[in-house]
Amino acid sequence: MPRTVGFIYAHPDDETFGCSFLIRQISDEGTKVVLLTATQGEAGKSGRLGAMTREELAAIREQELQRAGEILGISEIEHLRMGDGRLQEVKQEVLADRIIEFLNKHQAEVVVTFPADGISGHPDHIAIHHAVNQAVFSGACSSVQKLYYNVMGIQESQAMGTAVLEIKGGGHEEVKAKALTAHESQILSIERVFGKLDEGPPWHFSPELFLLVWERGSFYPAKQERSIFDDLL
Repeated sequence: MPRTVGFIYAHPDDETFGCSFLIRQISDEGTKVVLLTATQGEAGKSGRLGAMTREELAAIREQELQRAGEILGISEIEHLRMGDGRLQEVKQEVLADRIIEFLNKHQAEVVVTFPADGISGHPDHIAIHHAVNQAVFSGACSSVQKLYYNVMGIQESQAMGTAVLEIKGGGHEEVKAKALTAHESQILSIERVFGKLDEGPPWHFSPELFLLVWERGSFYPAKQERSIFDDLL
């Protein structure tokens, strides 16, 4: 049976920014990759696509996410369609319950989400972080064996002895570039982070980092890992 990994994020494009290399790698290995997004990103800007209503942007961003998902090899994408920019107004228990439903439905064994600072400090990202923690640590997701935070950098004191996986492009740089540009409405934000993608190759993407936070009841286990699938039962 193939392994199943669940990625849980706030907006369309969150998964592509930080997890493209990992998603494509494990998908190529036969892993079932499932993605849950809490909002449609309707409060964002529409970039070079011009002015539009929130409803129009929501529909476009779901379509963009579908295209990016196909490029990355995501098997299934589900949307909660909660209010963009307003996740902190949702009771954490409500959001956690929806995440539990998603993880149990797909019998995910590994979960990947935001760290405590949401990477960028975005309130929606932070709300997802806490809700995923509550869902996984509650014990209500019996299939889940590991939780990783997708991080931008690791302080030496935090990482000492703790498993931190570094995933390099490994030939998937073009995949990441294509998946990012599929989020056409967000291209201005994407270019601020990654530069002009249409000028590549070469693209200059940093390795993706994943901190092992929890493994079958053990927090921040001191171990070395080569794969997110190490030591799964």
